[in-house]
Amino acid sequence: MFVIPLTTDPNQTFQCTIPIDGENRRLAFGLSYNSISKYWTMSITDPEERKTLIDSLPIQIGEFPAANLLEQFAYLKIGSATIVKVGAASEYLNPDDITLGSDYVLVWGDTIA
Repeated sequence: MFVIPLTTDPNQTFQCTIPIDGENRRLAFGLSYNSISKYWTMSITDPEERKTLIDSLPIQIGEFPAANLLEQFAYLKIGSATIVKVGAASEYLNPDDITLGSDYVLVWGDTIA
């Protein structure tokens, strides 16, 4: 499992090398906060091919087995991702513009088939 470094910057972009399915994979991320609806979205791009893999995926808490944000994208073989509560925030709330990266972290792992 790998923790993706996130901040509360409302429009953040970064690249990260993540161990997925026994290989190191470089992915580019774009995160945006919708202040009206009060939720985050994430876009994932393959920086080598400059190809958007996922666009505007809502980052929300879920209960297992539905907690894997990438479950419906298993065919892309980019792993699994889950928002995990680590701070004092209520476990039933979604990360907001103050708690992302501190009270809630994004944990990445191998592709779950």
